[in-house]
Amino acid sequence: MSDSRPVGIFDSGLGGVSVLREIRARLPDEALLYCADSGHAPYGEKPQALIAARSLELCGFLVEQGAKALVIACNTATAAAATQIRARWPDLPVIGMEPAVKPATEATRHGVVGVLATTGTLESARFAGLLDQFGHGVTVLTRPGAGLVEAVERGELDSPRTLALLHEYLDAMIAEGADVIVLGCTHYVFLRPQVEAIVGPGVSVIDTGAAVARQLQRKLDVAGLRAAPGVAAGARFWTSGNPQRVGATLAMLLPPARAVEVLPPSACLAPA
Repeated sequence: MSDSRPVGIFDSGLGGVSVLREIRARLPDEALLYCADSGHAPYGEKPQALIAARSLELCGFLVEQGAKALVIACNTATAAAATQIRARWPDLPVIGMEPAVKPATEATRHGVVGVLATTGTLESARFAGLLDQFGHGVTVLTRPGAGLVEAVERGELDSPRTLALLHEYLDAMIAEGADVIVLGCTHYVFLRPQVEAIVGPGVSVIDTGAAVARQLQRKLDVAGLRAAPGVAAGARFWTSGNPQRVGATLAMLLPPARAVEVLPPSACLAPA
């Protein structure tokens, strides 16, 4: 049994491309659809109701395009909308993501973990539940990475402004003894080299993109939805923002250059 239908992936912008890379590496035969909600990025400071509404709209579009599974490549959207997405499409595998608190607490040598994430993620019930479940006996330091999503969306990975923000957020956590840093936003993964240079070799940096790809593989296998091997699977990209601007950043994050299509008007509108 094989299923050649595509896997749908979405994020507030291009951060979820870091997850798409992991999926492509693990599941090279799967066709992929990606929606970047760049016209409404970043999600981190927006109301939960708006994030949930946008997430449902984007998933609806992906389902219309034939998606056989949905990947919420955004920690903030997972916290705000995963339950509603699963309720709306109960027959589809839905894979969300969450900050890597568990592996971080297992990896720390000094009992201090730093989590860099959006405000929406850090204030979510989902994150509070992770702390309750895995944070006992460990000090978890949190910092909202204001401005970092926008920097990645602009392709400013090494700019002085971006590096200054990273120092502002990371230096304090390292000074307080953190020996593990969790990148709790998919956008931040594209800043991993800069983060590692700042924190130094004695500090581990963790994200969950590879774990999401493994979970997608498991769910596709269980449901008998894997694509046949040997197929040259492609990927299509849409955005609710400016396709030229998004395409230019996408080419930097995931070379070579690729066409970026504009989402239909109904999938671009913010909820009233």
